[in-house]
Amino acid sequence: MSENIPVRRLPDWFHVRLNTNKNFTDINSMLGDRRLNTVCREARCPNLHECWGTHRTATFMILGDTCTRGCRFCSVKTGLPAPPDPGEPMEVARSARDMGARHVVVTMVDRDDLPDGGAWYLAETVRAIHETLPDGTVEVLSSDLMGVRESIETLMESRPEIISHNLETVRSLTPRIRSRSDYDRSLGFLSLAGEIDPDTVVKSSLMLGLGETREEILETMDDL
Repeated sequence: MSENIPVRRLPDWFHVRLNTNKNFTDINSMLGDRRLNTVCREARCPNLHECWGTHRTATFMILGDTCTRGCRFCSVKTGLPAPPDPGEPMEVARSARDMGARHVVVTMVDRDDLPDGGAWYLAETVRAIHETLPDGTVEVLSSDLMGVRESIETLMESRPEIISHNLETVRSLTPRIRSRSDYDRSLGFLSLAGEIDPDTVVKSSLMLGLGETREEILETMDDL
């Protein structure tokens, strides 16, 4: 091998390209002024500059910036959250409108400290977005709401176009990867959401590369 061939530690496509254009600064300022959180920033997503700067979009994260769980893969801080902000649902809706969004994605921190797990605030946010953006669609990435049917019904009654809850990993790795979560409870959430409102698209996601086998991946897909 020639000694003149440059050795790169990481491939070019792996590097994040900063994009602090007007779209980025506008969204950054708006979110700061309205004290709104995004999973983009709180979870340290490497795609933040592309989404904010190029596509002028963001994933809203409601119910604070502190999660009651401490999953091993997540950078959102863990602790005792502050009380929910009753004005947050409408602020999210206003911000989505001001961003020019047609499809709004809303996620949440786990709020095991609340009796309904935060379902009412999530539902209120969906309703506020539908009211503010009557032609828009809403995708909710929810916690498992502890698998409580009444809480899941509260959320589904707000009629999000897409309801998502991430299984995250295979059954064998769930206790090590996900905090205070249960593989079957997550499957139950997805099943119940589809049962309550068959018109809503139900989706989930998996991470790969945590030590799972190909057979476990296929088994998980069968479970889903």
